[in-house]
Amino acid sequence: MLKTAIIVDIHTEKDIVAARKQVKQLAQTLHFSSINQVRISTAVSELARNIYLYAGKGTISFETYLDENKIGIKLTATDQGPGIQSVRKVLEDGYSTSGGLGMGLPGVKRLMDEFVIDSGLGIGTTIIAVKWV
Repeated sequence: MLKTAIIVDIHTEKDIVAARKQVKQLAQTLHFSSINQVRISTAVSELARNIYLYAGKGTISFETYLDENKIGIKLTATDQGPGIQSVRKVLEDGYSTSGGLGMGLPGVKRLMDEFVIDSGLGIGTTIIAVKWV
């Protein structure tokens, strides 16, 4: 079960900061530990930065996620960019198509409890990640 999503359009670096701040507030409201608040806001920052760098624009949403007797935050990052050529490779530490460190998506996967990528070349990418309290 989901509560109303907070949706942040990602077009500029300022949008990345705004998304990070808003998800941290939600994590505080849901009584996530301080370390998990940082994990969630870091995941949002990485996902939003990837939208900005690779697709140019997109959205990131976050919402309270209830599953039986668990509560968490569900993140959904969506763009209509070029898509990911190899999802397997992009999840390898050190792999980068832009000369970066290649730690972004593998790091997000480690920070969150659930992580799924759906990407199509020329269609775009959707990444869903969940962190439980």
